[in-house]
Amino acid sequence: MLALIVAYSDNRVIGDKGKIPWTLENEKKRFKELTTGNVVIMGRKTYEEIGRPLPNRYTIVVSKTTSFESDNCTTSMSLNDAINIAKEKFGETKDIFIAGGEQLYKEAIECVDKMYITKIHARIDGDTYFPEFDESEFEQYIDEYVEEIIPYTYMTYVRK
Repeated sequence: MLALIVAYSDNRVIGDKGKIPWTLENEKKRFKELTTGNVVIMGRKTYEEIGRPLPNRYTIVVSKTTSFESDNCTTSMSLNDAINIAKEKFGETKDIFIAGGEQLYKEAIECVDKMYITKIHARIDGDTYFPEFDESEFEQYIDEYVEEIIPYTYMTYVRK
């Protein structure tokens, strides 16, 4: 399965000055539950915000300027190359999750099977956005509404 995973606000903000502009512990927990044991593809800025490969996941960083290499981390020049690396290394044994940032999401929307979206019910200031997409290409499922400091809803979109 090829999926993307994202949290964004009512005004589609996903980041501000290289950081996620909210802290929601249960949302982090969901990310971990979905991606653990699988492959996570992310852009350089997203990786640098995290600062290390994610535990118990194989991380592929998409970057044309910097190389990241370790036991559970490698670098590719493009999203397409990253997907191919994951498929060659793991075949069908692991799911592949695209985890940001903005440019990778723009590219990924066209090819993913699923989108795991956390819709944060607030307008938040930021400089990085999740792109618009054609919702008619997907079946939408509301998984859960969560009342936290900022309320949010877990949604899954499955390509028709």
